[in-house]
Amino acid sequence: MNTMLPPLSIGYDILDLVSNGNYHAPHDVLGPHSDGTNLTIRVLRHLADSVVIETATGKYEATHEFNGIWYAVLEGTEVPDYRVRAKYGEFESVTDDGYRFLPTIGEVDLYLFSEGRHERLWEVLGAHLHTYESELGPVHGTSFAVWAPNAKAVRVMGDFNSWNGAVSAMRTMGTSGVWELFIPGAYEGARYKYEIQFQDGSWHQKADPYAQRTEIPPSTASIITKSDYEWTDDEWMTERAKRDPHTGPISIYEVHLGSWRLGLDFEDMAQQLIGHVKYLGFTHVEFMPLSEHPYGPSWGYQVSGYYAPTARFGTPDQLRYLIDELHKAGIGVIMDWVPAHFPKDDWALARFDGTPLYEDPNPHRGEHPDWGTYIFNFGRREVKNFLVANALYWLEEFHIDGIRVDAVASMLYLDYSREAGQWEPNMYGGRENLEAIAFIQESNATAYHNYPGIMMIAEESTSWEGVTAMTSDGGLGYGLKWNMGWMNDTLRYMQEKPINRRWHHGEITFSLVYAFSEKFCLPLSHDEVVHGKGSLYSKMPGNDWEKLAGVRLLYGYQWSHPGKQLLFMGQEFAQINEWNEGAGLDWWLTDNPNHDGVMSCVARLNQVYREHPALWSDDFTYHGYEWIDGSDGDNNVLTYLRKSNIDDDIVVVAANFSGQAHFDYRVGFPFPGEWEEIMNTDAVEYGGSGVGNMGTVETEDVPWNGRAQSALLQLPPLGVVYFAPKKADPEVIDADAAEEAEATDE
Repeated sequence: MNTMLPPLSIGYDILDLVSNGNYHAPHDVLGPHSDGTNLTIRVLRHLADSVVIETATGKYEATHEFNGIWYAVLEGTEVPDYRVRAKYGEFESVTDDGYRFLPTIGEVDLYLFSEGRHERLWEVLGAHLHTYESELGPVHGTSFAVWAPNAKAVRVMGDFNSWNGAVSAMRTMGTSGVWELFIPGAYEGARYKYEIQFQDGSWHQKADPYAQRTEIPPSTASIITKSDYEWTDDEWMTERAKRDPHTGPISIYEVHLGSWRLGLDFEDMAQQLIGHVKYLGFTHVEFMPLSEHPYGPSWGYQVSGYYAPTARFGTPDQLRYLIDELHKAGIGVIMDWVPAHFPKDDWALARFDGTPLYEDPNPHRGEHPDWGTYIFNFGRREVKNFLVANALYWLEEFHIDGIRVDAVASMLYLDYSREAGQWEPNMYGGRENLEAIAFIQESNATAYHNYPGIMMIAEESTSWEGVTAMTSDGGLGYGLKWNMGWMNDTLRYMQEKPINRRWHHGEITFSLVYAFSEKFCLPLSHDEVVHGKGSLYSKMPGNDWEKLAGVRLLYGYQWSHPGKQLLFMGQEFAQINEWNEGAGLDWWLTDNPNHDGVMSCVARLNQVYREHPALWSDDFTYHGYEWIDGSDGDNNVLTYLRKSNIDDDIVVVAANFSGQAHFDYRVGFPFPGEWEEIMNTDAVEYGGSGVGNMGTVETEDVPWNGRAQSALLQLPPLGVVYFAPKKADPEVIDADAAEEAEATDE
């Protein structure tokens, strides 16, 4: 050891910046550096009484140089494995030196990110645990990488450095705008934030945009995490990739996780939700946003942590367990995703590096006037990459089966919720947001390409053409679109008293004018039962019996209408009160036979729906639907056919929206024979009056509705009945076969 060797010279102005964590390139000063002959090792240990650099071959006492910066000079140019032994009074700390490690993010990663093409971005940005094998033993720590191109300096502060960011300054990675640092000893479960110095010299603490775990709100720190979960849904995932879900049965139960039942976490939900959904027969559960959000009453639609499941209900691996269990129960999982806007909380994405980084800098495009939020800069490659990779993250890391994209219309139009003078046209003079359109197309195309068998679903409320058309044909590329027109017209019609419905008949039939213009999902979602709108039960006119009958009628009509269907939680048992996210559902109502009957009706509808391809296999073309009579407004009756495109399955539907039963109501049938009543929403077991057809009807050679065959039906008040061709009893078939065989033998 030669303590007289001179160190590599560094100016005191640079040393001052480094010692305070204000330098953009701390690795240029700290760590090992050779002058071609000797090796200077500089470390930052504020308030230390002494510092020793310890290698496998010796100990080198360091000299204090400036404001907590110590150096030792070693002969030769080879960099040894070393540890830093610092004394603070009686306490001694032995740690590795994070400034001796090469960057953990590579040039290819940086290039792909700068081009907006890194499809696994969450694996390189954010916080990631690493272990390095070395001569003195394994080094455990965490690499941090964050994008902040306009920052003067960036530091990491957390439980592992006593929240003193000055000792953990990050280095900038060239022109990429990414800052990086490996911190030995930064452990799993530790909380952290970034300290970002704006151009005005001020420091601001920010949560990690790529954090995969966070503190429970209202606390806002990010948490170092890794997944140890071992999935057991291989069979589900393999089968999913083989099929096109859009052409299969899709019946969705929408859930706000925090208020389904109060006080449940992800694991509790796995135990309680799955049994309920299986009983009801839904094919999918759709969770309102699961990403971290600061304000509970936003229901998750103002996201602060796009890569972090909300900590309100447990850890990321506990969410994986919930999804895994749903899959093993045969239930798909859809998640709401919110790429349209984000909140202005100063500890999150807003003005992240002191500039409009994630948000559009144009005030006419960067703020949402209705929601008080920022709008993403869809035209910036890195921002688009942040969002596209986020969709892929949920599909990859959490095995999500579908993503329902919120507020698509707000992204498509530059003048959305804006008055004249509050928006600027695009380069062609139009009101279309060209950058947002390109982002939507890329996110959909990339998701479908990488994850066969998933669904991308648009909540889009306008008449934009081609929402579910292929991106190669200029469409947006979604697999399904929420049919908001159907929802609005149907609910408006249902709120009319039956005696008045004849004057509104066009509202209930109008959806068939455009039913096949897109691939639709029919939503009765949370938006229709909150903020003074009342529950579906309360929308129905009449007394209690009529309201419950109206709810069953609505569902019977919805399940037989072209398009997939979605029902919000609580409506399956006709909750009386509107939804309140701060309270659990009124489960006590299921003790009431009439409300329990509505739930039984939903379960039967889902059973019939699954069993009859006519109700789902050809939802998107005219071949799957055929009017029998859509013009009987005087009787408030609709009759129609649903037809399969995969077999000869066919269902006749008669919906009576009047408050009176129609006895001996003649309906044309497609072919002769005995038809079985497979569904009657007015059945006594559902709380109905029991008007029906005694199980079957026989057609007659009486022309009606332009058909050669017809039958007299008993249509219940405020009820829907389905009929399917009666299949021969297997026992009868066996008996006939035996009798025929016996006759042959004789």
